Amino acid sequence: MGSDTDRHFIERMHWDDVARRIGDGAVAILPIGAAAKQHGFHLPLNTDRIQAEWLAARMAEKIDALIWPTLTYGHYPAFTEYAGSSSLSISTFEAFVREIAGQILGSGCPKLLVLNTGISTLAPVDRALARLDGERIRHLWIHEGPRYPRVARQLAEQGHGSHADELETSLMLAMAPHLVDMARAEASPALIRETPGALTPSDPNSPNYSRSGCYGDPTRATAAKGEALLAAMLDDLHEQAATFIAQGTPEQRRPVSQSVLR
Repeated sequence: MGSDTDRHFIERMHWDDVARRIGDGAVAILPIGAAAKQHGFHLPLNTDRIQAEWLAARMAEKIDALIWPTLTYGHYPAFTEYAGSSSLSISTFEAFVREIAGQILGSGCPKLLVLNTGISTLAPVDRALARLDGERIRHLWIHEGPRYPRVARQLAEQGHGSHADELETSLMLAMAPHLVDMARAEASPALIRETPGALTPSDPNSPNYSRSGCYGDPTRATAAKGEALLAAMLDDLHEQAATFIAQGTPEQRRPVSQSVLR
């Protein structure tokens, strides 16, 4: 991302320019993506933030939106045994999201798209936003929509996964290949049984043991898979955003299936 996106990220703008864009009716995007969350040996801790800001920039170009600074701390309890990984309590995170989103709406932006790269953050964000003006807010999860899940099922070769795995690593190979060290990619152990709870790097007897921190098999990732996944993801996000901006009524979120990382 370079100077061509500077007119979308408010942190790179002057306040009066932001005010002028809001007055012209610009929609706001609030990305949520961890900057301190382990992603195996082969991906950086700010993987979620990179994805959130990359996707937000593409969406903003499409709808000429303003992007607020990414919320880089969140509720990520599944990873706290790994060095550098941080997690807020649910109550703190919900209050954080609610206050920031409320301030964005209070600034005069007609509508707000909250772009969420997490899994454990989905329910807290839903609860936080439920206390605000629902007709002006849409919570977007990057893996939601008809296209992305279908393409993911077609491409995935791994037996299980949901974190720093084949799919997420493929996305990063397409977005930021210089940050991916495939020589260090390491699959998590074969799944004995899926058990909700935190991953652990220290207890080989745990069903959630992962020395690297992955849950899945990143060694199967390719940039070509990432390009296909990104195309589907962006089509889903653009469609959902356009529908919300045109109609102004957020859709009811369908239940999200349980996973080991909840």
